[in-house]
Amino acid sequence: MSKKILDQFNLSGKKAMVVGGAGDLGVAMAEALVEAGTELVIIDLDDKVFGICDNFSRKGYTVTAIKADVSDRAQIKSSFEIALSTLGGKVDILVNSAGIQRRHKSEVFPEKDWDDVISINLNATFFYCQLAANVMIPNGGGKIINIASMMSFFGGITIPAYAASKGGVAQLSKCLSNDWAAKGITVNAIAPGYMDTQLNVALINDPIRNAEALNRIPMKRWGIGADLKGLTVFLASQASDYISGTVIPVDGGYLAR
Repeated sequence: MSKKILDQFNLSGKKAMVVGGAGDLGVAMAEALVEAGTELVIIDLDDKVFGICDNFSRKGYTVTAIKADVSDRAQIKSSFEIALSTLGGKVDILVNSAGIQRRHKSEVFPEKDWDDVISINLNATFFYCQLAANVMIPNGGGKIINIASMMSFFGGITIPAYAASKGGVAQLSKCLSNDWAAKGITVNAIAPGYMDTQLNVALINDPIRNAEALNRIPMKRWGIGADLKGLTVFLASQASDYISGTVIPVDGGYLAR
């Protein structure tokens, strides 16, 4: 007998990792996963990851913090191995949420900023996916959720590295789905719209750009981390078992305008 529909969203007993879980969107997705029942490890460079995990633990959730610089491939591997050991050698759900932003005119965009953005936003996403897949495949599968962007669809202004990285995340997610869906792993990407986060402070504080964004968003507001929680649980759960290779916007209707 099949499960009742709400039971399909229950993640009790599942083991999850959120990379970049101390960020504004990452912490919301982490919260969604623990509220749905997962045991969770959060990986982030920011020391506030420890306070976030302490807060979750005080609420009765099983959460562990690991500090790592995901621009460093050695730290990617070591942080994954520590997280995997913490979770008892199994990972059912991986969320890749680590991301940075750098703004310069394209004709003078610094090489280091380009390398930093691509390294964190795109390279780390691939390497964590690869590490997770090599654990998930022998265990019968799992769920991978990557974070794309509106810049997976548009080019943006003065953000060539970010646009390239997020276009890459969208295409990477499709390719990994092609390679791994038959092996039990669904790979999808969430594309947040204009979100009220630290990455967008410059836009929010620019009255002209802020007004341009709000004028195109049918819901007439910037998104917040909580707007990603439902979709995160859906994509991590049995309810989405036949969905893979998608890039799903969470944008208040922006793309439809």
